[in-house]
Amino acid sequence: MHEYGFLSLLPPVVAILLAIRTKQVFVSLLFGIWLGWVMINDWNLLQGSFDTIQALVDVFKDAGNTRTIMFCALVGALIIFIQYSGGVEGFIIRVNRLLEKYEKRKGGSNRIIVQLLAWLTGMLIFVESSISVLTVGALYRPVFDRLKISREKLAYIADSSSAPSSILIPFNGWGAFIMSLLAAEGFSDPFATMVYAMGYNFYPILALIGVLIIIFWGKDFGPMASAERRVKEEGKLLRDGAQPMVSDDLTDTKVKEGVRPKAYNMVIPIVIMVLLMPIMLAYTGWESAMAERPDASFGSKVMYAIGQGSGSTSVLIAVITSTLFAMVFYGIQGIMKLKEAVDLTLKGISGMMPLALLMMMAFAIGAVCKQMQTGQYVADVASTWLSPSLVPFIVFIVSCFIAFSTGTSWGTFAIMIAIAVPMSREMDANVYITIAAALGGGVFGDHCSPISDTTILSSMASATDHIDHVRTQFPYAFIMGSIAALLYLIIGLLG
Repeated sequence: MHEYGFLSLLPPVVAILLAIRTKQVFVSLLFGIWLGWVMINDWNLLQGSFDTIQALVDVFKDAGNTRTIMFCALVGALIIFIQYSGGVEGFIIRVNRLLEKYEKRKGGSNRIIVQLLAWLTGMLIFVESSISVLTVGALYRPVFDRLKISREKLAYIADSSSAPSSILIPFNGWGAFIMSLLAAEGFSDPFATMVYAMGYNFYPILALIGVLIIIFWGKDFGPMASAERRVKEEGKLLRDGAQPMVSDDLTDTKVKEGVRPKAYNMVIPIVIMVLLMPIMLAYTGWESAMAERPDASFGSKVMYAIGQGSGSTSVLIAVITSTLFAMVFYGIQGIMKLKEAVDLTLKGISGMMPLALLMMMAFAIGAVCKQMQTGQYVADVASTWLSPSLVPFIVFIVSCFIAFSTGTSWGTFAIMIAIAVPMSREMDANVYITIAAALGGGVFGDHCSPISDTTILSSMASATDHIDHVRTQFPYAFIMGSIAALLYLIIGLLG
């Protein structure tokens, strides 16, 4: 029995529609949160307003939320460091030298190579989707700007190579979370179950392939085509009136006068941050590995520990360590003194305040949806009219809608795995395909949602307007999502 029923859809749906219509994400999210708490308090406007404020405060009661927001803020310091040290400029010089060789052979091939490198970088950093999009943005935004490739295209590549690779190569927090859900459903070997299911996880696979098709085809359509024309013909990195997700102070920081640009001043700190992620996952999950697998080999314990580790703790420690290393590394080179480092850190954090505020609101609206049982309502209604042959298809569609409405793929996994697995068993549907459909639908819906933290991070990392990123990415994601849905339908009908 759902207390709010159909009305539980109003807060996320209204927030999404307002965000698309007004292009004011902050106001839209806040209104959605407020509407939810007003409804929870029997339409008492005053108490609903008080509870809205308390809900924003309560976001920080969850240590994982707090660590994620801190991570996003501190990444601003690291970004501004590598710009000030000449690391970004040095990387651009290196890449341009490489591109000159290809440009002589074939005109325009440099654009393909840079986009392919951005896609490959996002793929390789599968340890955490947040690190993936932020690294791709920091590395390639200056190069994309130089080559007149739209920031919307960069956001699309970063977004479409982060979560898909993170869920397909599950040696990370994503894998740990999914395994815990499968274990709760009685699977004796959740890792093997997850691996079997990945072969049917069509949307992430198609999303990665779709980026390659767009890169090598060289033609865009829909809003993305307009964005590309704007950059090429008018030289405008952003449309008129756009509001980039990062402040100008963060994106326009100049190299310190007299400093020689060197690519390693950017590459080394970022590599340290990326490599620390699996190390910290293993460290934070080691106690569980020792308790659960005491007789296993060291290698098996390490892999199990990575799966049990804390993703938010790992990313936070990784960015703090990388930032501190950068301070010392640049200090030894005489690039910055302690006071400069502190001032730049504060400047970088301030540049990320819009993102931190937006993430806080995204967590808060997710809490409202949980309180009102939005996802549970949608899933339970759909389960009443499913037939065995349609189970994977409908599970995928419902997962898409839940993730799009709530802005969270992980929340969707938690809801849908608990419903889809028992349903597939009772209705004699293929359990692995059903699990894959739930996971793929969660990624697709999260991909398209303007209130998704990954979508927000992609906009931030690419320094583009958030709604512009949502509008330009949606047609590409929708095509691949439609193909995935069709595949689940065909598989179900063919038995």
